[in-house]
Amino acid sequence: EPFYRAKMFTAGFETCPMVRGEASGGRTVFCYETQTSFFMKSCVRGSRSGCESCSVTLESADDTTLIFESRFESGNLGKAVQVGENEYELWMRYDLYTNKHTQWFYFRVANTRADKEYRFTIVNYMKPDSLYNDGMRPLLYSEKDAALNKIGWVRGGQDIKYYKNNLRYETGKADRSYYSLTWTIRFKYDQDTVYFSHCYPYTYTDLQDYLLELTNDPIKSRICKQRVLCQTLAGNLVYVLTITSPSQNVEDAKHKKAVVVTSRVHPGESNSSWMMKGFLDFLTGNSPDAKLLRDTFIFKVVPMLNPDGVIVGNYRCSLAGRDLNRNYKTVLKDAYPSVWHTKTMIRKLLQERDIIVYCDLHGHSRRQNVFVYGCEQHHGSNKRFHE
Repeated sequence: EPFYRAKMFTAGFETCPMVRGEASGGRTVFCYETQTSFFMKSCVRGSRSGCESCSVTLESADDTTLIFESRFESGNLGKAVQVGENEYELWMRYDLYTNKHTQWFYFRVANTRADKEYRFTIVNYMKPDSLYNDGMRPLLYSEKDAALNKIGWVRGGQDIKYYKNNLRYETGKADRSYYSLTWTIRFKYDQDTVYFSHCYPYTYTDLQDYLLELTNDPIKSRICKQRVLCQTLAGNLVYVLTITSPSQNVEDAKHKKAVVVTSRVHPGESNSSWMMKGFLDFLTGNSPDAKLLRDTFIFKVVPMLNPDGVIVGNYRCSLAGRDLNRNYKTVLKDAYPSVWHTKTMIRKLLQERDIIVYCDLHGHSRRQNVFVYGCEQHHGSNKRFHE
């Protein structure tokens, strides 16, 4: 995609609706409140157990109320309130066991009408700025467009604005304002089902399907070996891949230096998984550069550090309610298993060979394109890798 520019889809005078909610006559048309106050399980392709009636029931065939749903893998809509005939306020679910971390969104609507303009406003964001004010647009996927025209995820929406709203929340220090993201949309088809997302979704199921393709490929499976690194709090598998060319003898294998690459520690940064997929496509491909890298190095790759968070639709945290990216110094194996086992894997690898690079792939909500953070330990300059 090209760089976002504020003037592409924003003009500076977009509508900024204030939050009205049920108190001002709004009608709740979707509310995801589970029957239990604790996490029970997560599973591939999702589960609706414990929550059978979230959406409003249509009164007749002429009822144009949208039917909302987010009880699918990586979905995270918590509540939808209809505040006008075609206007809806949306509350994103906070990361499990927290009262914050809202940036990711992924939900779907059904019962659409092609001749109407709809407005959606997410009302419980916390970050003060966003790329939506620089020209970024929400992503949408139309089931009818996919079936009829083979069109997948596309950017859509008009009158887009990210702004401070009239709601406030308490913190340990002071009250702060929530922020809203609002946009309008005209659907192409009647009676369509349309998905909306913050970024191109990449689920745990997508990863497993991709890894199965690698395993079943007779050529790639020779250079890419998979094993289970550990299990998460919910019992999902964290995979580690070893990618290298088969060595002629043991001595050649011993002299290979290592590269470690991890990704998706933050569930809402699905672009990091797409970067990882591109990296793996290249590294397991048949280009001369890929072959040279495999001949020279051993790559240890953990493609998804936080599958639990990805499955339940978290933005930043694991099922421990903590940011795994802030717990690399932890010694709590049971609380942060993927971090603990990744560190253990790296320590064992260091006993066998030098590691020249450790790279962790992320996404960013306010920066464009690709950028790199590096270590700044000047006292270790003599340990830098030299060709």
